[in-house]
Amino acid sequence: MKLLSAAQIRQLDQATIQEQRTTSTALMERAATAVAEWFLARFDLSDAPDVLLLCGPGNNGGDGLALARMLYHAGYPVRLGLLPAARYSDDYQYNHHVLPKVIPIQELGLDSLPELRPETLVVDALFGTGLTRPLAGVAAAVVAHLNDSRARVVAIDLPSGLLPDAPQPDPAAPVVRATYTVSFGPPKLAFLLPQNAEHVGEWHSEDIRLSETFIEQADTPWHYTALPTAPPADWPPAPAGHPEIQLPRRNKFAYKNTFGHALLLAGSRGKVGAAVLSAGACLRGGVGLLTVAVPGCGYDILQTTRPEAMCLADKEADFLSELPDLTPYQAVAIGPGLGQHEASRAVLERLLREATVPLVLDADALNLLGAHRELLDLLPENTVLTPHLGEFARLTEKTQDDYHRLDLLREFAQKHRCIVVLKGAYTATAAPDGQVYFNGTGNPGMGTGGSGDVLTGLLLALRADQRLDALLAARLAVLTHGHAGDLAAAETGEAGLVAGDLVAHIGPALRALERPA
Repeated sequence: MKLLSAAQIRQLDQATIQEQRTTSTALMERAATAVAEWFLARFDLSDAPDVLLLCGPGNNGGDGLALARMLYHAGYPVRLGLLPAARYSDDYQYNHHVLPKVIPIQELGLDSLPELRPETLVVDALFGTGLTRPLAGVAAAVVAHLNDSRARVVAIDLPSGLLPDAPQPDPAAPVVRATYTVSFGPPKLAFLLPQNAEHVGEWHSEDIRLSETFIEQADTPWHYTALPTAPPADWPPAPAGHPEIQLPRRNKFAYKNTFGHALLLAGSRGKVGAAVLSAGACLRGGVGLLTVAVPGCGYDILQTTRPEAMCLADKEADFLSELPDLTPYQAVAIGPGLGQHEASRAVLERLLREATVPLVLDADALNLLGAHRELLDLLPENTVLTPHLGEFARLTEKTQDDYHRLDLLREFAQKHRCIVVLKGAYTATAAPDGQVYFNGTGNPGMGTGGSGDVLTGLLLALRADQRLDALLAARLAVLTHGHAGDLAAAETGEAGLVAGDLVAHIGPALRALERPA
């Protein structure tokens, strides 16, 4: 799913109107109906005994006016706070004209801010995606008043004051802190960034039948990947240029060599558990054969906990100092629990110089790259790196904001011809061509030690599978990893989730993405 800029969103509305031979007023009615249906499913009259809709002078305000009419007819006690302006959009004026006359209306001003009771549920329809500058004057005062009240807020399309695809020009300017944001069509880039979380709240994107043709043809580097909503057998064909995120079904006559032999270089004294978790994920991820190279102290542990894997014990007891012969392997991963001993750095350098098979780099392998940036020039094309925010900062530079970090992410992937999986909520996978894919699975319970090691093992399994190209394997691994976390959290709760639970749910998570051959 493509993520569009504010300008493209406006063009999308116009393309929908022309393509479907409808009107802007009818499209607004469609949007307001979608919000009303969401609202009715979420709040009954006891949840919303006082509904205040704050409406600006543009089409976002028009959405709010149409919603007010629908909620009134559904039996909700609604009242309106309207922002004064020199001019109003045509669709705003139409919906103002057809409002039931009994709905109370207050004109907002510096001396007439809306009454906010403890039970008030506020709908923010002040400004949508068309806003290009910080809020000021009455609008700023209303939003500051709203935020100070800590009222529950449902924002229509976008919290007022928040830009959809750019950093805030004035961080001190007020932005609505929404409890929920109900948007239309593709999600907004702003929804996916940590710095906006307090404003966006829990977001939902409603389908109002916007032009699929325009979306398919739109040029954007930003994409969003979620689980399919239909059973795998019912998936429609993928749009041109956008391969489905799918795992090919296994051939009846396949055997272990069909799915590759992977090598995992991991562990140091006190961190052999990282190697155990990563190995378990690789095995559950469907690798045909797995060999794990660990320091001597990890040999008995690996042989006991992961008997399905072969194990190579390093001559050094506490850290890795040797690179095995790479001839037997179809993919290699290095980093989980590795430590940063000089001998391990030498192993990493040798691997980068000698490897002719796909590589996955994580954890201390990334920290070693950050400390010895000359090694970045040795990265083979399509190497997959899986940094968290701190590791990524060590590879690049301190970021000014989340948008700057995305710029750095794209630049890094393009410069080094690699795939970077920047881990976090909505994990962002950057490709060498500058495209970035945000992930829609996962939950906060996955913020636990070892979760990244599990992702590395899963990635290793999929990179060893020669049926998948590098980018598809990375996106599939991230989507599956998050889905495994969601399945685990459904059983344990988020607080009780541990990395081993992810390993146990990789099989069912992969099955959800499997397609017939």
